[in-house]
Amino acid sequence: MTARDVAAAVCMLLGAGLAFAAGVGMVRFSGTLARMHPATKPQVLGLQLILLAMWLRRPTWAVAGALLLTGFFQVITATVAAYMVGRAAYRAASPEDDGTAIPPEDSDG
Repeated sequence: MTARDVAAAVCMLLGAGLAFAAGVGMVRFSGTLARMHPATKPQVLGLQLILLAMWLRRPTWAVAGALLLTGFFQVITATVAAYMVGRAAYRAASPEDDGTAIPPEDSDG
């Protein structure tokens, strides 16, 4: 096992952890504006780390080109999507309590 394999494994685990945290944030946060953050920032960084891990496992120019395009388009589309969702929530006049949140469990039984 080389240092490059270890670096790829670390990047893969960190990326998977960030993607998991983004999913948990999407479930736990209430309202559209609060959900925009976990849907974009940790998810995109997690994907970038996974793409880096993929390149570290197979460092060729052909693989690098495809991974760079994938990463670039992910950053661009996540940014535009977050902007459009935020704008739509703002125009709806109730961005914090828009009914999309999962209601908390009633602990009374």
